[in-house]
Formats: sequence, structure tokens, C-alpha cells
Amino acid sequence: MANPTGEQFELIRGNARAVVTEIGAGLRAFEIGGVPYLETFDAEDEPPKGAGQVLVPWPNRTKGARWTFDGEPQELAVTEEGRGNAIHGLVRHKEWQLLEHAESSITLACDIADEPGWPVPLHTVIVYDLEPRELTVTHQVRNDGERAIGVGVGTHPYFRIGDVPTDELTLTLQASRVRPYVDAEQVPNEEEQDVEGTEYDLRSGRNVGGLDLDTTFSGLTAADDGRHHVLLGHGTTTVDVWSDPDFRWVQVFTPAELTGRGRAIAIEPMTCPADALNSGTDLITLEPGETWRGSWGVRVHDEIG
Repeated sequence: MANPTGEQFELIRGNARAVVTEIGAGLRAFEIGGVPYLETFDAEDEPPKGAGQVLVPWPNRTKGARWTFDGEPQELAVTEEGRGNAIHGLVRHKEWQLLEHAESSITLACDIADEPGWPVPLHTVIVYDLEPRELTVTHQVRNDGERAIGVGVGTHPYFRIGDVPTDELTLTLQASRVRPYVDAEQVPNEEEQDVEGTEYDLRSGRNVGGLDLDTTFSGLTAADDGRHHVLLGHGTTTVDVWSDPDFRWVQVFTPAELTGRGRAIAIEPMTCPADALNSGTDLITLEPGETWRGSWGVRVHDEIG
């Protein structure tokens, strides 16, 4: 294939635009009126630091690429070479099947089968639906095997507000607990800490320039609509990253450099934390033939575009 993300699928709704990739079914662009609200990259490049990728059937890291299923030791492929972990699931580099592509929506599907360390086949579907000021992403995972299994779902978008330096943005996250990293493998401690009085308390908003995070948050407070909301703001503009209740976790990652613009910020809704295949924490149990569905999205509130 000519490039590592395959064919590029464009969605248009009014003056809103998004681009979804064939390889990995990732989100490569989201803009309104020509103003970008997602860090993007060239189609000929690998997604930098997981940008826009879909994380199924687990997000984040599985420590040592090992876990146990029904008493049977499992060895996943090591996909984080420097630390020896299996990271971000099994579909990031797969070619997804196009099921439907309308002007403002797209549906893609992928099968997970015959993978090292993954004993139960799955069928996963993703739907991107573009509105004039919002993008909704709906995940489906179906157990195509003969045994129940626990799965996790996550996503890895990096957000921005036009050309405003990321350090000048304000991050607001209604999360009361955190799991800091505790070892060289960068797998968080299973013991959660209260954010009160710590650098991880983002409930009243913090300037991104003062943050250095690759951090898992929990204890998310739902809004009146029942969803979790993470807000990224500057002036009159707010990027609202929302997620359904099953997304009980969020990872925030602030690398110093991503695509030549300096600091970036990933806001990653997740249904379970790192190493959930070993801990079992918040895994979604699917019986044979059962399907789980859940959504997250991003809505822009501003006076631009």
C-alpha cells in the first residue's frame, strides 16, 4: 500500500470536515471553517505517538505483554520494544473494511482473530458521524468466539484550538483520582490516589503549559447529561471531549513535541485502565455472540468559523 494509513476517507457537514484512515480506522483530521481542532499528520507518515488511533481490545499497556485467560498463560506480541509491553491493542495497523461511506458519516469494521496471546475472536465496528460542530464516534465490539472474554476500548486523539500554542490552553478535567506511573515499564500502580492538593487536580482548570502528564485519571464526575466531559479552552473557544458512562477512565498525555508545533495534548477516553487484562479492572465482559456499544465525541463551542 502506498502509505501507512491507506486510503483517506473525507467527511463533510456544512463547514465541518474530518478525515478517517483505512489502516487503523484512525481519525486524522477534524476542523470547522478551516480551523483545526485535532493535531494532524501527512497521510504518507505513520501516526506520531499513536495520533488518532483506535485502541481495541485494550487501551494503554499490558505489562510484559503477558496475561492469563481462563487459567491459560497468554503472550501477546511486544509492541513497545523499549519497555517490553503490548500497547494499545491489536487493530491500529490493520486494514479495516469499508461498510458504508456517506457524505458526513462512515462505518468501518475489523476482525480480530489468530493473534498471538488473544484467544477469542472479536468483530469490531466503528462509526464516525459528523455534525456541523461535533464529531461522534461509536464503537462496537462483538464476541465471535465460544468463551466469554473481557475487553477494553480506547482512543488516542491529540486536540488543539487552531494555531494557539498548546501551552496557552486551559485543561479542565472532573476527575477525583489518579494512577501515577510507578516503574520503568510505565504501568500505573493499581492503587488510586486522591487528586486533592496535588498537581493532578484539574477540576478547576489548569494551564497546559504547567503540566507534564502521561497519566491515568478516574473518579470521573458525570454531567447532567450522564456523560463525562473534558474541556480544553482558550478565550471564547472550548473543545468538549465527551464520553459515555462506560468510558470510566481518561489518559492525558502532554508530549513536548509531536508534529512541529511544540507541546501537544492527547485526551484519551478509555473503558478501562492500563494493564486491565491482568487486573480485570473495568473490563467489559462479552458472552459468546454478545455486542457492546459505546460512544465518545468532540464538540466545539466558540465564535470562530
